[in-house]
Amino acid sequence: MGKIYFVDVTNRDGVQTSRLGLAKLQKTIINIMLDDMGITQSEFGFPTTKHEINYLNGNLELVERGAIRRTKLSGWMRAIANDVDESFNNVPKLKYVNLSQSTSEQMTIGKYQGKKTLEDILKMTCEAVECAVSHGAKIIGVNAEDASRSDINFLIRYAKEAKKSGAHRFRYCDTLGYEDPKTTYDRIYEIAKHTQMPIELHFHNDLGMAVGCSVMGAKAAVDAGVDAYINTAINGMGERAGNADLVSCLLAILKSAGFKDRYKIDENIDLSKAWHLAKYTAYAFGVPIPKNQPAVGDNAFAHESGIHADGALKDRRNYELYDFEELGRGEPEIIETGRMITTGEYGGIKGFRNVYNNLEIEFKDEHEARNILELVRYANVHTQQPLTTDELKFIYYYPDIAAQIMTVSPYYEPIGAIKERVESDKITKPHRMI
Repeated sequence: MGKIYFVDVTNRDGVQTSRLGLAKLQKTIINIMLDDMGITQSEFGFPTTKHEINYLNGNLELVERGAIRRTKLSGWMRAIANDVDESFNNVPKLKYVNLSQSTSEQMTIGKYQGKKTLEDILKMTCEAVECAVSHGAKIIGVNAEDASRSDINFLIRYAKEAKKSGAHRFRYCDTLGYEDPKTTYDRIYEIAKHTQMPIELHFHNDLGMAVGCSVMGAKAAVDAGVDAYINTAINGMGERAGNADLVSCLLAILKSAGFKDRYKIDENIDLSKAWHLAKYTAYAFGVPIPKNQPAVGDNAFAHESGIHADGALKDRRNYELYDFEELGRGEPEIIETGRMITTGEYGGIKGFRNVYNNLEIEFKDEHEARNILELVRYANVHTQQPLTTDELKFIYYYPDIAAQIMTVSPYYEPIGAIKERVESDKITKPHRMI
């Protein structure tokens, strides 16, 4: 029987949330936390995007050093051979990739404006897969963008041809959140049965059904005899109404009537790390967890009405489906209400040492202390938020990688019109900008 795995896309799709984002240090901490939780894979970014390159290479160095051990780090790119070449040139140690192309008639016409046919899409994808194979990719996934509005016979053909070219998985993308759980099950079952490829389920939440569709798609894949890989985002972050929430999908499979003890998840996953991960991600994005969020919201285990409170006190199973301890909740949180010493972009050595002393970290000499202080200052500039304990510890234990991921060299090549402006007197003249 197949198994259900998890591919978290917070660092790829979650960061595409309009008007929000994460600093590279925050993305790195999330990768480390996903690894600590045993999540199968993290789609950690875009290897063709220049400001991602140092971060991506730095995180793959963390893999080599054993700081990230269980979670595979995968890159996302368009299913175009040139993009694949560029990705591996930028990030040579990349081993896991997902290659994406639009497959619906709507997008073929609406995005490509009739300049590409479905046959062109198929050819481009296979060429991209072959290119990834030539670069030594270990696992190659092919993504069908807008799969839920694509012809199912074409999707089956698309997956089969990609498989012949060397692809290992097929990602079914409900890009607009259009699908419902029943339709999802039927379509995924057919695709899995005919292709015998592991299926990735990528659902958006525009109709509020991302979690339901994800777990029913996983059920269909396993029922058809292949492994399933649910794409999730922490706290349901993502474009528009977001992606399928990681913890909700996990709980649906572990606790719901139709899944509990019937379908198996990746045995490495430790649910007790969910609370810490959800809280950090909410802080990093600057988006509070809704009070009624399943499992990790403030009210997930709160009871007020008389009947519920009485029942929960007598036996929590009366009104609680699972235990808060399973999620890593229950420990008291200490909030400082007296004197507080912090460190940041304008912090001095005394306050900095006090902060690290409280973390029980001692510096070997003054050079080490001042070097870490400088990195902490840059990190605060980088995140524009008070640094967390996890971030401060990461900077101490991996100072070289911290420096690498926080280094961004802007693309600036003055050629063409901009070169003319720079070399003329126009750029030296004062311009009213406000």
